[in-house]
Amino acid sequence: MTNTFPDISLSTERLVLRPLEDDDVSALTEMMNDEQVVAWTSVPQSFTEDAARTWITEHAPAERTSGRGLDLAVTEFLTQRLVGVIQLSKADWHVRATEMSYIIAPWARGEGYASEAALATAHWLLRDQKFERLELRTAADNTASQQVAQKIGCISEGVLRGACIARTRTEDGGWADLRTDYIVWSLLPEDLDGVGEESADSSGFMYSDWN
Repeated sequence: MTNTFPDISLSTERLVLRPLEDDDVSALTEMMNDEQVVAWTSVPQSFTEDAARTWITEHAPAERTSGRGLDLAVTEFLTQRLVGVIQLSKADWHVRATEMSYIIAPWARGEGYASEAALATAHWLLRDQKFERLELRTAADNTASQQVAQKIGCISEGVLRGACIARTRTEDGGWADLRTDYIVWSLLPEDLDGVGEESADSSGFMYSDWN
């Protein structure tokens, strides 16, 4: 039998993390076309509403039911507005380990939403789901994402040299691939001791494999 993540929703004081829905198509499309998201992810450009709908109706359900991972929409509790996305991917059910990535909408950055959502996911994964390792990878120049990793208690384990392809603007306004390093972070159950359910004032976006 294939191990799978449950179809769940998580709540914090300000946020609700839930499965992606059809009503998220427009907001998700806008978020994925943001300059910072393009720079630090391999999301196809330009990201269309059809691509968003395919992600919501096909990719995300397949990731969960196959046991490979879990995609969660991050929404504001009061407004129900889409704040971002949390992804768990590359789940290894024997090792009980998975990789986390996150993206925050440009209008919501600076509010601590990334760290709040990431920490809530980490608590659920490492305590309720009994996983033993959560891994994060941040591009070497993505300081916002590194701040989130530090906020939720991650330990920096080292550098994977030349392992990340980010993107940078060209003189003609296009995009060019930029090879850079990955910083590898990990979070184990014991690392959560003393880390609150919600963290303070950092937001960020993490490089993620969208292929």
